[in-house]
Amino acid sequence: MFQRFLVVFAILAVVIAFAGTVPAPGSSFRVNISQPSVVKGADLKPGDYKVSMGAEKVTFTDGKITVDAPVKIETAPEKFKATAVRYVTENGKNILSEIRVGGTTTRLLFN
Repeated sequence: MFQRFLVVFAILAVVIAFAGTVPAPGSSFRVNISQPSVVKGADLKPGDYKVSMGAEKVTFTDGKITVDAPVKIETAPEKFKATAVRYVTENGKNILSEIRVGGTTTRLLFN
């Protein structure tokens, strides 16, 4: 009886530890784009954006501006402490290549 309780408790502890670490498709978060950027050919001006995640795309929204971009969603081995945006510079333009979502293990890849 005690072993059964211990196993159930351990499984419950693991489920609680991982709950909320990976945003599910349909969830959203906010990100600050600090410099003029390009994501899949669309220009993003500097500002705060709401990023809505789908299964294979994300939508950047800033007021009336909406930009959709295909994305590959990966899970990192550890949680990211803060949201970070990574760029690749090509032909003098900042191409958005990755967003690491703070407080989760989610990494969005755009290349």
